[in-house]
Amino acid sequence: MTTKVVKGSLWTLSGQILPLFVSVITTPFVIRMLGAEGYGVLILVGLIPTYFAFADFGMSLASTKFASEAYAAGDLEKEAQVVRTAALIAFLASLPVAALIFIFSATAAALFNVPEHLQPQAALALKISSATFVINFLNAVFNTPQLTRLRMDLNTFVNSGIRVFGTLAVPFVIYYGGGIVGAVTVLLITSVAVLIGHLIVSGRLLGELFGFSLDSKAFRPLLKFGGGLVISGIAAVLLVNLEKLVLTRMTSVETLAHYSVAFTFASMATLFSGAMLQSLIPAFSQLLAPDKRLQLESLFSRALRANVIGMLPVLTFLFVIARPLFTVWAGEEFGRESTLPFYILLGGLFFNILAYVPVSLIMASGRTDLLAKLYWIELFPYIGLIAVLTLKFGAAGAALAWSIRVIADAVLMGRLSKQTAGISFYIFKGKAAAFGVAIMMLLPPVIVSAATHDLSIWPFLLLPASIALYCLFAWKKFLDTDERLWLTNKFQLAFRS
Repeated sequence: MTTKVVKGSLWTLSGQILPLFVSVITTPFVIRMLGAEGYGVLILVGLIPTYFAFADFGMSLASTKFASEAYAAGDLEKEAQVVRTAALIAFLASLPVAALIFIFSATAAALFNVPEHLQPQAALALKISSATFVINFLNAVFNTPQLTRLRMDLNTFVNSGIRVFGTLAVPFVIYYGGGIVGAVTVLLITSVAVLIGHLIVSGRLLGELFGFSLDSKAFRPLLKFGGGLVISGIAAVLLVNLEKLVLTRMTSVETLAHYSVAFTFASMATLFSGAMLQSLIPAFSQLLAPDKRLQLESLFSRALRANVIGMLPVLTFLFVIARPLFTVWAGEEFGRESTLPFYILLGGLFFNILAYVPVSLIMASGRTDLLAKLYWIELFPYIGLIAVLTLKFGAAGAALAWSIRVIADAVLMGRLSKQTAGISFYIFKGKAAAFGVAIMMLLPPVIVSAATHDLSIWPFLLLPASIALYCLFAWKKFLDTDERLWLTNKFQLAFRS
């Protein structure tokens, strides 16, 4: 199972990196053609629907969990019925929210300080995005047969392959006069194409998918599981994105653009963790039986270690390249305004990465109610923290508020995973000193980069040496013998092929 999770995670990761790479290439053109204000509005149009990510009633994850259980039991008809039932619930639940976004699009544009001359475009773009909103939920349900079989390769080809073409098309559409509305229309067409792709691929994996019968017995567990996700999702969406709306309200869409660039690049550090989560939920769901306890504990601990070992050099790399990258990529204004928030976000993201594995286990265990309670407890202190720090420090304050919250969240998630499944949140048990030494190996380029006010070559000279030394140390100190053997075999197979 560990091999399948790793393979699936790598496929998902590659599917995230490719669109991100294309976006990195196209975004500077979009920023320069739309300007900071126009780009900020485009970000806002994409951001508003994400605040209703719970509108599918949690059916994307519910479908994965219950369909995985049916697949593990060999009941393909039940698996198909679960997917169809979840799709129906997601459609009916999201449609009213999409209608509200459509109706109140002009009001939303005015509410969030969109410049008056851009408000008509923003309102129309929001209307178009309301349709994309519903279709994306259906995409997240109809890819279930791919996820239950851990066929992340197929899921990646459909999702990322099609979305890359959409991302490439956006700057061309803007260049030929499409503007914000044209960009959002491209995203709608892309989502429809992805849905068609998922129906074709999932239908081939699960021939029973195309039927009309629903699983009446599945409604209650799906709704119970999804209900917890909805309650937690409302709070979670605010927790993840609230600082962006507060920042827009208290400052401007230009400040939102500066912060969004920092947040987007900082989030690159979570790509592997997010990719792993998509594989871990179906894997944990199939290992929760008492006779598979040892496999569950092994997968949990290895996933934690893989996240930490892999993400530390990534965080170091991102820290060093941030300022010159922002300056060259988006312009001097972004290099000046986005770098400090980016540094602060990286500190929080280290702890945020740790929370992905216990969250996967909690969801696989069906205890979404625990997530709901935790997120709502966190929300109200967080609102006060954002208001105070954003008002005083702007984008840097918003980044600091977000980082403080995710640090607390990681600690609490570790405790909840133990309460839910009796699995302790240990990463490097008995190796704390070695872990400290590993961190020290990565500090030289970070310190030099932070201390150098002008662009300097020294951090880039220190970076490869520090990362190489760290990787060698981690290989010897943090990996088990069987893990080193497994990785060695994989590398040998890769080079032979």
